Amino acid sequence: MKPSFKRFAPIALFAASSVAASLANATIVTVYDDFDGGLANFNSTVAAAGGTATHDVWSSALSGTSSDQGDYVVSMNDGSSMFSSVYTLYNSSPSRQTSGHMVSIDPAGSGPGIGAIGSGMTLTFDTAVNAIGFEVGDWSTCCQPSDLYISFDDGAPILVGHSTTLGDGYLTNGGAGVFVAAFDDSGNFTKVQFWGDGFGEVLNAGGTIHYALLEQGSLPGVPEPASLALLGIGMAGLAAARRRKTRV
Repeated sequence: MKPSFKRFAPIALFAASSVAASLANATIVTVYDDFDGGLANFNSTVAAAGGTATHDVWSSALSGTSSDQGDYVVSMNDGSSMFSSVYTLYNSSPSRQTSGHMVSIDPAGSGPGIGAIGSGMTLTFDTAVNAIGFEVGDWSTCCQPSDLYISFDDGAPILVGHSTTLGDGYLTNGGAGVFVAAFDDSGNFTKVQFWGDGFGEVLNAGGTIHYALLEQGSLPGVPEPASLALLGIGMAGLAAARRRKTRV
């Protein structure tokens, strides 16, 4: 029996439209900027999505294997003890300090990317979040290529910073300080991990932790490559059915 275009077309159109409709429901947005510009970007992104940001300054030193900050607990990914201090940004002019204490997370591990996750830090929240931002210090001072990652609930690492040459991350007052953030409105999460993979460099993170819970699908849609591929397959199938119909 010859294929029926009339029967196939609704299926292809439904598949394509379903994928297209879902593109706006799973959005990851990142921020990489100087301290001031990055925070402004974080706040405006949260506000545009209808959320409310919370800002927790690390005004006291964090130590031991965990530190309870009220809404969340800070720990090292490998369970080791934390060391923290207020950091003056290397090379900054005028001199600039971080907004609060920074936890040392010098990169180490079996390799770049996920191989360095053990040297980073974890924030475990009492209630769910899906937006997180903070300061990073002493980054891009050596050891390129060097990347920074955030992960929600042990999910795929989200690249939030990439350094290829000495000093390309000197964004705050010309010094070694950047603000990074990640938003993922595909779900709600209680665990956030952050780490870097520039083996041999000094790295610290924290200062003030900025976080929020946004409604799922509230961020501007950014199609994922896999979803676009599925959409292409659906439309290609529809086109093929049309060609077969014209040959009948």
